[in-house]
Amino acid sequence: MELRQLRYFIEVAEREHFTEAAEHLHVAQSAISLQISKLEGELGVTLFERSGRNIKLTSIGKTFLQHTKKAIRAIDYAKEKVDEYLDPEKGTIKIGYPTSLANHLLPTVISAFKANQPNISYHLRQGSYALLIESVKNGDIDLAFLGPAPTNDVEISSDILFSESISLIVPANHRLADQKNVHLSDLRSDNFVLYPKGYILHDIAIDACKRAGFTPTITAEGEDMDAIKGLVSAGIGVSLLPDGTFYDRESRLTVKISISSPEVKRTVGIITPKNRDLAPTEKVFYEFVKQFFSRLDKFQ
Repeated sequence: MELRQLRYFIEVAEREHFTEAAEHLHVAQSAISLQISKLEGELGVTLFERSGRNIKLTSIGKTFLQHTKKAIRAIDYAKEKVDEYLDPEKGTIKIGYPTSLANHLLPTVISAFKANQPNISYHLRQGSYALLIESVKNGDIDLAFLGPAPTNDVEISSDILFSESISLIVPANHRLADQKNVHLSDLRSDNFVLYPKGYILHDIAIDACKRAGFTPTITAEGEDMDAIKGLVSAGIGVSLLPDGTFYDRESRLTVKISISSPEVKRTVGIITPKNRDLAPTEKVFYEFVKQFFSRLDKFQ
């Protein structure tokens, strides 16, 4: 069984087409067909059901694909770590981040790091809270910024970098728009624009409202900050967003208001896996991030 055969198999399986796989790999279709046949012969099973030009994985083929992808990912990961060990200042760092940390924290940290390490490259992956945690666990990435930082996961190491407040955002013509701070209970009759269920900021907002004595009426949902801010500016409702999302220029159509009670905050941290070591390049970045925030009394 050759590594080339496994890569050919994955490409054909995902495209369900020999010709398209051959074009993508820049090899002859006959070469791919030959290697797949050899692979099936060595395994003693049929991996694909063939009907003319159409192909589909057999049941055992689906199982083999699942484990083969994991194996190839592990091999590629190992090669990357060797390359980074040989030259940690020219490696690639895979970093996960949520939308709520994309417009200020991420560019600030990477810009500061690039000033010290200009030859390191980055592979950035945006995702939901749960997706980023799972990606660190399964090895897709080794570092991710998260807010709040998880503290009770046995597979994840979490370093809290700072805490930030959650504030209210309302349309500019809202009845409370001229207030510097409000009690969240004053919003019990308002409509809310929130992230969908499954997003951590949805849970934070719901919990805050319940602590204020009411369950919010949700009239709209958005899966990114721009969508939520846009819906608020259109007068669809109000929302609760982390202060870090207001570092870009505030719209004249919305107003940010501090919440005096209940206190609504979140921690922001960086997570790494407990069951495997960071590569040299990743360690350099990880230590830089911790030192970067330790020098700041407050992240601005």
